[in-house]
Amino acid sequence: MKRALFLCSQNRLRSPTAEQIFASWPDVETDSAGLGGDATVPLSTEQIEWANIIFVMEKTHRNRLSSKFRSYLNGKRIICLDIPDDYEFMQPELIKLLEVKAGKFLR
Repeated sequence: MKRALFLCSQNRLRSPTAEQIFASWPDVETDSAGLGGDATVPLSTEQIEWANIIFVMEKTHRNRLSSKFRSYLNGKRIICLDIPDDYEFMQPELIKLLEVKAGKFLR
């Protein structure tokens, strides 16, 4: 079972879209959170401990994750998807990008 955690800044558009589309994939459990102070769902240490693969949308997210949660990341696979904050929730172009970039790690 893959436990995929998707992270963006505010947990309003990109990471909730990813959480929703991959939740129906076989052998994949999903969760999402934001790294910004005003995130809808702020990232918790419990989420990091639960996940066995963590996806960040941008390099700045990886940097923020590493600086705030370094001691919880040992052995965690962190993948940067390089998806800018240019999309709306469940926008078809975003879904396609997520399926192409993250899907190969979740098959």
